[in-house]
Amino acid sequence: MVKKKYNGVKYIFVTGGVVSSLGKGIAAASIGCILERHGFKVSLLKLDPYINVDPGTMNPFQHGEVFVTDDGAETDLDLGHYERFTGVKLSKNNNVTTGAIYYKVLNKERRGDYLGNTVQVIPHITDEIKNHIRMVEQDEKIDILIAEIGGTVGDIESLPFLESIRQFRFDIGPENVLYIHLTLVPFIKSAGEVKTKPTQHSVKELREIGIQPDILLCRTERTLPKGVKAKIALFCNVDPEAVIQAKDVSSVYEIPLNFRSDGLDKLILDKLKLENREGDFRAWEEMVARIKKPAKTLTIALVGKYVNLIDAYKSVNEALIHGGIDNDAQVKIKWIDAEKIENDGAKSHLAEVDGILVPGGFGDRGIEGKIAAIRFARTNRIPFFGVCLGMHCAVIEFARNVLNFKRANSSEVNPKTPHPVIHLLPGQENVEGLGGTMRLGVYPCKVEKNSLLYSAYDNDVIYERHRHRYEYNNRYREDFLAKGMLFSGLSPDERLVEVVELTDHPWFLAVQFHPEFKSKPDAAAPLFRDFIAAAVKYQENR
Repeated sequence: MVKKKYNGVKYIFVTGGVVSSLGKGIAAASIGCILERHGFKVSLLKLDPYINVDPGTMNPFQHGEVFVTDDGAETDLDLGHYERFTGVKLSKNNNVTTGAIYYKVLNKERRGDYLGNTVQVIPHITDEIKNHIRMVEQDEKIDILIAEIGGTVGDIESLPFLESIRQFRFDIGPENVLYIHLTLVPFIKSAGEVKTKPTQHSVKELREIGIQPDILLCRTERTLPKGVKAKIALFCNVDPEAVIQAKDVSSVYEIPLNFRSDGLDKLILDKLKLENREGDFRAWEEMVARIKKPAKTLTIALVGKYVNLIDAYKSVNEALIHGGIDNDAQVKIKWIDAEKIENDGAKSHLAEVDGILVPGGFGDRGIEGKIAAIRFARTNRIPFFGVCLGMHCAVIEFARNVLNFKRANSSEVNPKTPHPVIHLLPGQENVEGLGGTMRLGVYPCKVEKNSLLYSAYDNDVIYERHRHRYEYNNRYREDFLAKGMLFSGLSPDERLVEVVELTDHPWFLAVQFHPEFKSKPDAAAPLFRDFIAAAVKYQENR
């Protein structure tokens, strides 16, 4: 690799050890949040070790949700954390996988770019990883890049990424690179004490491949005594003040404040030789205070097919919390498997809730349960919000039970339905593969005035992110309009229906797009904010 000219960007590499799911993504996002509030321009990058080119076709039960960026990239859910905690707008460049790296290298090899050389993991794969890291900072003109390495130290898959970041310190100088390692300090109940040995072994694994962490974030249930921190520092070869407590919290939005109270911000600035600017955390502190002391509590039913893995609906979950913050309410989510409604009926699951949400998804499993839930919301005047597939189900329910098209369906679910009120995107009929075949990313939507949609956004045109193949079938527009369904959001050319709502219901709205992807704790997505406001009103008037 020919070394690129260093342009002054600082790099923070976040790794994880002991076990998976410790929260590296939230840790990286929290570091970004802290540094932004100290006045630095940051960006974040996720390096994923799996061989899929992107997570677009992966099962949500295995990988959680697919987060979509403005430019239509299907990315890891951690990018959702990055955008929620910071002001950064991410793109396809902010997530790269082993599969994508090998794909680039193999294409170069086929073109003859390597001039007949033997293509190897070192230097060709590691160079491609480093090239991608440098590409992000060159595109975005930033002060600091925070890169999270997926997986757990010790995994075979992540070794090329770890080797690449090891080389980085030598490429651009030790004062420009910081290694932060998130690890676990478990509390053993039978012994009545925390144990540091897993952390020691995790750091040992890192050091064996040439990386000495500068800072340790220690995930723990209990407050770590000074003696425990000193022991970790001694055995892991770090400064005692570089052992930062990452204690379990009731809200993830507390984490930046906890890191700051433990001195992480000043530690990072000092080690990277950055100006110690005064940080302004007042707005974030006020937001966290509202989360911890809400005036009221609501129950929202989320009716889906992946409810046994909350991460499958991560952005929806967070957007509901954000809507609660704006309405001074704690939102308790009642996770309901749509198939249980098919078996038990809607009333037994939904009678006591304050609002019903049907999120996005693919496939036919649980569809009839979702449709039954929507009918229950419509006929009982309970606030209802449908997202993507949730809109499809709302259209099907209305067609069957209001228009009396009893066999109405989506052609995704039943290709032979006599009333395909939802059908395949034009031009997609003959596509065979799944990867990259959808309407993805930000599209404009023209808003009808005198609608719930306009009330939420107060704008004639809005821009939201999409991820779907199927659309509303325009053959049926007049039928729906005649019975009280309002098409309050359309594409600028009016060919595509983006939003439907009911004029004779207190709050019934469904969207083709995914507003949850742009929601933040300090700036809730407008429709989630208004949905929760409607649920508050419903609860008060019950």
